[in-house]
Amino acid sequence: MHIFYTPDIENQCLYYDLSEEESKHCTRVLRLKAGANITLIDGNGGIYTGKIADSVNKKRTRVDILSFVRDAKKRNYNLHMVVAPTKSLERYEWFLEKATEIGIDEITPIICERSERTVMKLDRLNKIVISAMKQSQQSFLPIVNEPVKLKDFFNLKFEGKKFIAHCLENEKKQLKESLKENEDAVILIGPEGDFSDTEIEQALSLGYIPITLGNTRLRTETAALVACMEANLINR
Repeated sequence: MHIFYTPDIENQCLYYDLSEEESKHCTRVLRLKAGANITLIDGNGGIYTGKIADSVNKKRTRVDILSFVRDAKKRNYNLHMVVAPTKSLERYEWFLEKATEIGIDEITPIICERSERTVMKLDRLNKIVISAMKQSQQSFLPIVNEPVKLKDFFNLKFEGKKFIAHCLENEKKQLKESLKENEDAVILIGPEGDFSDTEIEQALSLGYIPITLGNTRLRTETAALVACMEANLINR
């Protein structure tokens, strides 16, 4: 199945012209010809079955739309991972790719007191989640937000349960003890030096539930992926 990302496609359209980037991938990389069946996804739950028409070139490839499904593979819960940037950007990108494959709805990079990286290029991060969405045959594109300071993130309102994973020897719960099936969740994962004591205290005062992700100390991106996997297992 060849999948193409088409965010501006309309629900009732009879045909669609692939963007220049997707047309190049279609004709130069995959070498598809007129008559080939392909799938289009809009990143908002829409999946379109189409057939390449006679107009095929590297700048514009026309696709005749054969069928359309709305809200395909929609989950009954929302998972928002709030993860501090890693010093090595490649490790954060790895997390984004794998979390998208497993299932995630929103990602927010948070800048903490001990963060070693404060700048991220959202264009590149979005390309990674788009590619992972297509590869894993999903229909919803995760939202990647601009980096925000933790103190500012605390001012935002969220529905559902709020969790924080940290390394202090305090009383913590396992995620499965506090999160029920189909409940929305926001999970905070700190930088490589962990959250500061002040940040942890503030989170707890705002109703964040402290959780453990196991008996070993995990890297930021590993901890974030473990939390993402556990949340999805609860909802499997």
